[in-house]
Amino acid sequence: MRILLTGSSGWLGRHLAPLLGRHGHDVAGLDVVPGQHTQVIGTVADRALVDRMMAEHGIEAVIHGGALHKPDIVRYPRQAFVDVNVSGTLNLIEAAVAVGNDRFLFTSTTSLMVRADVRAGAGDTGAWWMDEDFGPLEPRNIYGITKLAAEQACRLVHREHGINVAILRTGRFFPEDDDTHAVPSGPNLKANEMLHRRLTVEDAAAAHLAALEAAPTIGCDTFILSAPPPFARDDAEELARDARAVIARAHPEAAELYAAAGWVLPDRIDRVYDPSRAERRFGWRARSDFASVLAALRQGSALPFAHDPAYTSPIVAQERETCTS
Repeated sequence: MRILLTGSSGWLGRHLAPLLGRHGHDVAGLDVVPGQHTQVIGTVADRALVDRMMAEHGIEAVIHGGALHKPDIVRYPRQAFVDVNVSGTLNLIEAAVAVGNDRFLFTSTTSLMVRADVRAGAGDTGAWWMDEDFGPLEPRNIYGITKLAAEQACRLVHREHGINVAILRTGRFFPEDDDTHAVPSGPNLKANEMLHRRLTVEDAAAAHLAALEAAPTIGCDTFILSAPPPFARDDAEELARDARAVIARAHPEAAELYAAAGWVLPDRIDRVYDPSRAERRFGWRARSDFASVLAALRQGSALPFAHDPAYTSPIVAQERETCTS
């Protein structure tokens, strides 16, 4: 298929574009900054540019991975989030309908599910079990608000025109350090997150490919993407009180392997993302999980996730270069 991929210069795009190519797809990348997989420089907020790309490249499907993200809140006004995340999404899906596309993938975020009370910690019954039916949704910042609005725009266009839509709420897969949590630092934090809220960028890319291929059978649905947690809903109360005991039952060797690495396991886990709907509906399951982390520690091999504290997004790198020129 001839695919329009937005965000093609970003962290997900640089992994997803070659994966699509290896599976026989012709990818036209659109981003606001240059990149190896970007053919057109521009913004999704420019409807004329979107329409021109659809026509000139003979686009048959859209994967919309581009967006302003949470770290961008300190650099851009709220209106920019509305223009890019909401209007840009509407531009793309309406253009897809206009040229007769039958599928549209929207890369969303689990961040929009994190209300103030979720952010504050566990609930009355323990860790929040967060599947696609979790609600009510009350995003806590402009990033989450605009991503939720974009999801709703996708659902509206599906209802009106029947285009198949897969909304993929991704857990964490960024390589840089967390922008708010410093302890535990670096790879230890990412390893802990593989228990309940993280996946590798390779698995995120693979999920997009699987959803693209299955889109005609999906209709319109929302999916959480995360590594499968080694827990069940019945563990929620204990996870919020003594996560290490629950981890020990699932992975008895974890404490020893962590100690040897100088790492610490989480005392408590306040929320767990459940990605099982994606496996049921289009056969995707993350290849890397917490067991993969332990296997790497045991074997002294590379960890399954990327960790790069010096990583900056292409747009930030470009801004820095412009400021120093």
